[in-house]
Amino acid sequence: MRKAARLRLALYVITAADAGRGRGHLDVARAALAGGADALQLRDKEREGGELFRLAVSMREAVDESGTDCLFLVNDRVDVAVAAGADGVHLGQDDLPAGAARTLVGDGRILGVSVGTVEEALRARQEGADYLGVGPVFSTPSKPDAGEPIGLEGLRRIREAVDLPLVAIGGIDEEKVGAVLEAGADGVAVISAVASAGDMEAAVRRLRRAVDSCRT
Repeated sequence: MRKAARLRLALYVITAADAGRGRGHLDVARAALAGGADALQLRDKEREGGELFRLAVSMREAVDESGTDCLFLVNDRVDVAVAAGADGVHLGQDDLPAGAARTLVGDGRILGVSVGTVEEALRARQEGADYLGVGPVFSTPSKPDAGEPIGLEGLRRIREAVDLPLVAIGGIDEEKVGAVLEAGADGVAVISAVASAGDMEAAVRRLRRAVDSCRT
């Protein structure tokens, strides 16, 4: 199991199915892997546990077969993440508390927590989070329940308060990568910038170039 000390989260792709385009989570995952993502998160709020587990196993296999070092995480479901052999789990503020999740996943798996305030960030760090998903930085159609955007200033305040790796999320595309990294993020997480793109792999490659150009 990959240790948190080896975190590489510069380009973090979160999967989303799009029935209208005939795309499933695995389609997004394969495009992310081919395009050079550092981390991949399975996020599906609708599937029941058994179906989600089978999908997670398939995604774990896709990551392994890709021959890359891409990390694989599962959103919300600690049980599915552990059972499917994921590298970690990502939790929201309404999910299992980070401290309880750390007890279940142990020290060998990665624990990420979504935060939007300094107070949430400090609590997540205290409870054992390895990295923080910070946002929404900008307004986003992908997560209508994400709350009001915190903006670049909100991101900066959290950066000043904690020393954990920060992954900015919410309304980020290749044009905004530079601004969020300059504001203190260590990486960017995207959903619609990939899942809604005409050519998903090409979209990932453009994001990869944008991230790398800011880190050289």
